Amino acid sequence: MSQDSRDLYLEQSEAIATIFINRPDQRNAMNFAMWHELKRLAARIEADDQVRVLIIRGAGGNAFSAGADIAEFDRLRSNSVQARVYSEALDGALDALWDLGKPIIAMIQGFCVGGGLELACTADLRIAAEGSRFGIPTAKLGVLVGYREMRRLLALVGPGGMAEILLAGRILQAEEARQLGLITRIVPPDEIEAHVNKTAEEIAQMAPLIHRWHKRIMRTVLTNPSLSNLTPEEEALPFASFDTEDFLEGRRAFLEKRNPVFKGK
Repeated sequence: MSQDSRDLYLEQSEAIATIFINRPDQRNAMNFAMWHELKRLAARIEADDQVRVLIIRGAGGNAFSAGADIAEFDRLRSNSVQARVYSEALDGALDALWDLGKPIIAMIQGFCVGGGLELACTADLRIAAEGSRFGIPTAKLGVLVGYREMRRLLALVGPGGMAEILLAGRILQAEEARQLGLITRIVPPDEIEAHVNKTAEEIAQMAPLIHRWHKRIMRTVLTNPSLSNLTPEEEALPFASFDTEDFLEGRRAFLEKRNPVFKGK
């Protein structure tokens, strides 16, 4: 991994972009400025047609992220007025990632707690190293999880899982987190980087429009499970792929027994 002095930075290798949370001495805790920067980076990735997959990871190998930096609370989060301003920054970053039209992989090593776990829940795949730990023990700090963060967590683990995470306030081992649906896969620590990179490379070879539209359909189903009152655009979306160059390429490649080359058109 290359070194960088910034708290949060972006690297790109062809179709794969990686955001590094780079405060290993603070277990990669997120400060206020980093939430704003994360939103900016998400917009940059969304606008870059070359990027087809995003990896989010922590630097140092001992933590994905320990969440919001508690050292800032006295100055930036000491009352409800300040908390609203802080929440706008946090929600803005998490919503920008949640709405990103490209697959996101959270590569998790070590601690993934509090806002760090909420950040990981914006990813489509959460791949964790054995020995990683998960939780949101905010009840021990006297801090609530907000509506928007709660919605993503609840969609993954359901009310029973939320009670275990928030009310019991437990720090979960990787296998417990997998059983609850918090993480997608568990791999040995010495294999996680290669495993995540291989997964990202495989995803990058697939049709990017299909990934974008599948994510949009999944979000629609989550927010409107009855599928009532869909807009004309939402009604038409499952058929949009048939009018794309990528559909023609995929069909030709299948018949010709070769790997397709998708252009996102």
